[in-house]
Amino acid sequence: MTKNLCEEYCAGQAGRFFPEHFADESARRRVVARACRPLDPAVAAELESQNARYAPSASRSRHLRMLRDGAAAVVTGQQVGLFLGPLFNLYKAASSIRAAKQLAEETGAPVVPVFWLQTEDHDLVEVSSCHVPRAEGEDLSLALPASSDDRISMAHLRLPAAVTQLLDSLRVELRELPHATDHLERLARHYQPGVRWVDAFGAAMAEIFAVEGLVIVDPRVPAFASIAAALHRRAIEEATPIATTLLARSAEIEAVGAAPTVHVRDRAPLSFFHPAGPDGPRYRLEAVDGGWREVGGRGFHSTAELLSRLENEPLCFSTSVLLRPVLQDSLLPTAAYVGGPGEVSYFAQLGPLYDAFQLPMPLVVPRAGFRLVEEKTRRLLDRLGVEADCAALGEDEILLRATAGAASSPGDEIRRALLEPFVANLRSHADELAGAGDGMASAIKKAESSVEHAVGRLVSKYENRLRQRSSEMVEAVVRVKSSLNPMGVPQERRFGLSYFAARYGERDLIERVLEAVLPFSPETRDLSCTGPR
Repeated sequence: MTKNLCEEYCAGQAGRFFPEHFADESARRRVVARACRPLDPAVAAELESQNARYAPSASRSRHLRMLRDGAAAVVTGQQVGLFLGPLFNLYKAASSIRAAKQLAEETGAPVVPVFWLQTEDHDLVEVSSCHVPRAEGEDLSLALPASSDDRISMAHLRLPAAVTQLLDSLRVELRELPHATDHLERLARHYQPGVRWVDAFGAAMAEIFAVEGLVIVDPRVPAFASIAAALHRRAIEEATPIATTLLARSAEIEAVGAAPTVHVRDRAPLSFFHPAGPDGPRYRLEAVDGGWREVGGRGFHSTAELLSRLENEPLCFSTSVLLRPVLQDSLLPTAAYVGGPGEVSYFAQLGPLYDAFQLPMPLVVPRAGFRLVEEKTRRLLDRLGVEADCAALGEDEILLRATAGAASSPGDEIRRALLEPFVANLRSHADELAGAGDGMASAIKKAESSVEHAVGRLVSKYENRLRQRSSEMVEAVVRVKSSLNPMGVPQERRFGLSYFAARYGERDLIERVLEAVLPFSPETRDLSCTGPR
């Protein structure tokens, strides 16, 4: 079985790939002391300009001043999704806020939470939809037109007119819930036709976490281009040695029984190229004789041509998933990065890249994870006698656990009736059978074990079919899974904020999440949803 690098890291068993561990308080002190530095004045001015576009926040203004003066940062980030994307976006922001607070308390140094908008990415299909849970039937799915052929960075895309129709659908769906108006008014202020995706997402996120002063960063701007250009130049000029070290790290990861999260191409730079200009499609580059070929495009470019474009139009280049953290930490005084399981895993590949760019790797902190358990779901779990984490199991397994505590199961009598006579007869002839020669004693034991196993499987199947005939119990299992593990994925990756904000109150829910975050604790936890406190 392939090892999970995130799980290995959380268990403290992947130290060769991570210089520090989030559970080590001395390591946390080291990364903060190392990160504290005044921001480059141009970077500070751009951050202040970007955040001035959002609703006023005294805490955010204070954090921006702290960054200018030398505070460290706890950074997290995500693509700019429709209506704020899945719930885990909120959990990442909350985790960065709580981690920054704890690091400041532990070290006495100023530490600021920052949310990095991943606007260089071009995967519109991945972020153009959201899903709303329903009490009965399938989820409400809302989606804007998107094509996998669209290779334009999210920074340059604007919301289409159809977003108004989606807001109307959301309004109809949530109209009976007590807090729907406030939440929907916020979305409608920002998710408007013609507005950039990044502006809608950033403004809504900044408002939701205004009290906590979450700083928002859009990296794809001219003010950051000179710093980014230096990284892209090295990524192009040193593509072969950098790729070689990354491939060696991938081999190390495979040698311990894990799989690299991000595929590394031999001799390929970690930069994307936008041949038609900054707001045009972007392409990965592949080394070929005499230059570089666009992967997925038709162009061929010499190194001299690429470097000339980089000099004159630096925004014609953007980062890949592996180069993005290097740009982030070149711009910001990053002490720690809060990431999801996939991000934690690909940070295991990044040590050689940080070395190549002569940067210290930040402390990697797994984000908090939650299952929002409503009262109706809790009642179903209690009726079944199982815990919320069982929702990720198959229906048969949940049904089996639901009756595990009973004094006797329906198949007990059948199991005894089939096994006891066989075992008694086998043992009564054991001496006679064993006398036939070597190996018979082990054959007797094997026969008994095989029959017991076969009868056990038969009885389990019988009991499962009996349970499936109990429509009430089956329905309870289906409803639990649709709430906590919809479509076979964790709730936090499927559902967005809107339903829960409309039912329980947006600010009240955010405060509950913030209170429930245990900094530097990676376990997914249950969070009970009830009425206003």
